[in-house]
Amino acid sequence: MSALDRNTIRTMNKGYPPGPEGLTAYVVGDIHGRLDLLVGVQQRIDEDKSKLHPERTVEVYLGDYIDRGPDAAGVIAQLIGRSRHLHAVFLRGNHEQLFLDFLDGGDSLPQWQAVGGTSTMLSYGIAPSVLLRQATADVIRRRVLEKLPLDHLEFLRRTTSHFALGPYLAVHAGIKPGVKLADQRMVDLLSIRGDFLQYDGDLGVIVVHGHTPVTAPDLRHNRINIDTGAFATNRLTCLRIGEDGARVLDH
Repeated sequence: MSALDRNTIRTMNKGYPPGPEGLTAYVVGDIHGRLDLLVGVQQRIDEDKSKLHPERTVEVYLGDYIDRGPDAAGVIAQLIGRSRHLHAVFLRGNHEQLFLDFLDGGDSLPQWQAVGGTSTMLSYGIAPSVLLRQATADVIRRRVLEKLPLDHLEFLRRTTSHFALGPYLAVHAGIKPGVKLADQRMVDLLSIRGDFLQYDGDLGVIVVHGHTPVTAPDLRHNRINIDTGAFATNRLTCLRIGEDGARVLDH
């Protein structure tokens, strides 16, 4: 049976295995500063949760909360507020890592700005004139740290690399095939593409990931990609994993 056939069967027959017993998980793809889409997804999650026991649910966010879209600051504030009254897990994306590297004194500013970091700084109230006048990285770093709320910085630092959900593993980018989870490199968990995306074998778990934008959720026998390019497509995807398996939480 070809990989395409397996994918079709899983999509049509909901052939994915059940998640952890008694737990329903909602896994949300890359948000990239789209607070409007995040609020909409959370409303759909709440509607679905109303049919369940809320204390037996967990929300898992795959990272890349910031950059590219217009309201990274609003996204972080929304996630912090939501985490105060429910069980939520926040993974780190490569964009958060670039931001943290910059804040910690690294030379990642050009790389970060090249993938949308300017929009994040603007969302925190950094004056465009500071960014346009070719200020030094140290000056920009000081301005960002002055504007960045402490709880936002703590949120970013507390993000984690992966989260296990029974036969599923939630991670930002993917895993290196053939490498035990304990031996995976952080750079691969946050940034891997080719070796992982092209692998059609058994990964030991079904990896739920983002990082590589697709036009529609990509449901395969060994991995599920839910990064639907929210900042450009206006589509933020949530995967529901429950006792009936995994499925996209539709509108």
